[in-house]
Amino acid sequence: MIEAEIQPLKGTRADGQESVLSVRDVTVGFGDKLILDKLSLDVYRGEILGFVGASGTGKSVLLRTVLGLTPKRSGTVSLLGTDLDAATDDEKMQVDMRLGVLFQHGALFSALTVKENIQVPMREYLDLPRSLMDELSLLKLELVGLPRDAAGKFPSELSGGMIKRAALARALALDPDIVFLDEPTSGLDPIGAAEFDELVAKLRDTMGLTVYMVTHDLDSLFSVCDRIAVLGQKRVLMEGTIEDMMKVEEPWVKSYFRGKRARQIDLSARTGTL
Repeated sequence: MIEAEIQPLKGTRADGQESVLSVRDVTVGFGDKLILDKLSLDVYRGEILGFVGASGTGKSVLLRTVLGLTPKRSGTVSLLGTDLDAATDDEKMQVDMRLGVLFQHGALFSALTVKENIQVPMREYLDLPRSLMDELSLLKLELVGLPRDAAGKFPSELSGGMIKRAALARALALDPDIVFLDEPTSGLDPIGAAEFDELVAKLRDTMGLTVYMVTHDLDSLFSVCDRIAVLGQKRVLMEGTIEDMMKVEEPWVKSYFRGKRARQIDLSARTGTL
């Protein structure tokens, strides 16, 4: 069985991988209800981490806490080597410019075209000529597999899969170091979900991205995630590869990965980087 407690890390693993996100002893609660209790987690440069857990356990709460959208009661969050509690406003802005976020339903601005949505981070953080922003937004569209003529469309004119890709293009607008994906394949048909997973893996390989993926999608966990962290009992219960998860006897993990609706997969046939 995988160790339930994560051992303290010093920013790098034994194999030399650098931790780009380090969460230490983070506690989050709302009123009398404790959601996360002294949770610790590391995400390493260049990996795709799948973050899973039962509904309502706090996966999105942790994501929002890391992004500074939900306050924590205690603990520390370090992103790209910067302790966010100790950082100045300018240092936080520099970190923000190196992050990309894709929220669960895309969260595109309905009154803006796709091109204008992609340009939102550019307008917020950079001082670029409009012509350059227009060209960059078209390049981002091509990067996520959307045609250039999608640039002038509004979100209401897009399919669910196109909305996800447009939102991903916006997340990539500033060429980030780490991308946070919240249920990126939810609402997509199996073919669309598989294509999106392939896109994420390709972008990781070509751009050197680190990917933090909150997901319930077993196909994503099996096909593209290098490592998986399981949230339960208000903390990270265990972490490891998909092969590790298939051996775990903890009841929820066993049911999730080896239960009646779990995939029967020949792990030796996987094409990922594990």
